[in-house]
Amino acid sequence: MHNNKLGVSWRNAVATLMVGAALWVSGCGTHEVRPSPQQAQSPPPADKLLLGNDILFSALGQVGIPYRYGGSSPDSGFDCSGLIQYVYAESVDIQLPRTVADMTLIDAPTIDEDKLKAGDLVIFATGWGSRPSHAGIYVGDGRFVHAPSTGGVVRMDLLSADYWQRSYLEAKRPLAALGR
Repeated sequence: MHNNKLGVSWRNAVATLMVGAALWVSGCGTHEVRPSPQQAQSPPPADKLLLGNDILFSALGQVGIPYRYGGSSPDSGFDCSGLIQYVYAESVDIQLPRTVADMTLIDAPTIDEDKLKAGDLVIFATGWGSRPSHAGIYVGDGRFVHAPSTGGVVRMDLLSADYWQRSYLEAKRPLAALGR
């Protein structure tokens, strides 16, 4: 009698393991296989949000780094275009031009201010006239990260502040332009 109960318990345990293994295998069988980053020419559209988040986190990680005219690394400091160029290269392997003026010329969609997404470039004319002279990276909730001026540090500011609204020129979405 004892052997019979042991046999039933053993069969139940084996059956449970078999069902579990079948569920595990079927789950693995439907798992999407993604190409390695070296093979991917451009990620699927759903990954645009993830790339925007990579840019966002990289930009936020630079907050507090000192401003330095011509600077393009966390070790030496950043100016505004150096910050943008560094963040895009390090977070999503996109090479952007070095100057704000050249960034406005990239073949990227111009985005309405009310449609900004994390990773978009916001471009300003902070000098005389409407010549692009400053830029930052939009991070969401009406905020952007930028390297503002000599003696300052990389910081986050509100796009709605009077100064930035008076200086605002346009926004660009490099991720869309580069097939990403």
